[in-house]
Amino acid sequence: MKLSVIIVNYNVRYFLEQCLHSLYRAIKNTETEVFVVDNCSTDDSLEMLRQSYPEIKLIANSENLGFAKANNLAIEASESDYVLLLNPDTLVQEEAIRNMLSFMDAHPEAGALGVKMIDGRGRFLAESKRGLPTPAVSFYKISGLSALFPRSRRFGRYHLGWLDKDKIHSVEILAGACMLVRREAIIKAGLLDENFFMYGEDIDWSYRILKAGYRNYYFPPGRILHYKGESTKKGSLNYVYVFYNAMAIFAKKHFLGKNFFYALLINLAIWLSGAFSFFSGLLRKCLYIIKKIAFSTQQASVLVWGGTSEFERVRDLYSTVSTGSLNFIQVTNEDQIEEALKDKDIRGLVFCTAELEYSLVFDCMEKYAGRGLVFKMAPPIGQVIIGSHTVLKP
Repeated sequence: MKLSVIIVNYNVRYFLEQCLHSLYRAIKNTETEVFVVDNCSTDDSLEMLRQSYPEIKLIANSENLGFAKANNLAIEASESDYVLLLNPDTLVQEEAIRNMLSFMDAHPEAGALGVKMIDGRGRFLAESKRGLPTPAVSFYKISGLSALFPRSRRFGRYHLGWLDKDKIHSVEILAGACMLVRREAIIKAGLLDENFFMYGEDIDWSYRILKAGYRNYYFPPGRILHYKGESTKKGSLNYVYVFYNAMAIFAKKHFLGKNFFYALLINLAIWLSGAFSFFSGLLRKCLYIIKKIAFSTQQASVLVWGGTSEFERVRDLYSTVSTGSLNFIQVTNEDQIEEALKDKDIRGLVFCTAELEYSLVFDCMEKYAGRGLVFKMAPPIGQVIIGSHTVLKP
């Protein structure tokens, strides 16, 4: 067996189904086994998997075991040369996995490989490539210095901001949202550390793979879309606590032991970040309401990239779930998108992914990132439209 793909799911049925649609395109002609480990979801994820993907190796947990332990269950049951950890709120472009495997085969020193990630707005995700979070690097991250000086080789080391995001680099830390690991590296470095419930386990694993004598690579010819945080509330106090607590676990394990100053710093970061998340979230809600009121009397337009039948499907689905007045415009190529965007009332772009390759979709999203467009997918998985933190269905 060449490849084992492992997806840990928790209450994101439609994101998971869309992910699997993209994954099966990407693993075509590759000897692959696919595992889904469900962490006691209360939606209909299990029913969907059993009906639509009976070939998948399903592990249904009776409780939420966390990311690390759930992945370890599947890793131990897998039989392949490589293991790919993949989040359910991702989309994989068609050639990504083939390119990743070819690179790993050609570079025996590579223990693990991470990819270029974009978010649901088409923006590059800086966590695609990271440096080792030593106490100093962690301090720069927590204090905000890394955000102020992202390209500094001193202060910007957490996200390695000076490295070209479109070139291959040897890096220290990879993201567990899409992480390809060599079987021999797993044997030498060990499984994921189950002391990390969520967040931090990918940092720890990357570091242990380095210590086992391998190199980790950031590999932009592999590209995915990562919606981020569909199983968690990224701006919530709980997320802030879990994230910074994971940083504290990592630091204690590898650098500091029970260091009082660092523990104090982590707790201070939790409270400050929590306060910032609360007030910034409140501000975003206020701005959203103001914007909604300001545009309530205007008719916005949404572009739908797809053939006639797909265009009609999207238009009809919107009519059942939207209370606003929307004008739908069918486009079938990028030239038509460029022409349509001359109209300032264009608010969104829906991709009909039954007809479009994900590589073309990602190119378009990156090109128009920052233009104020809301991107959504209309996948061939039923009456549903998916975007960041959004699932539209009757």
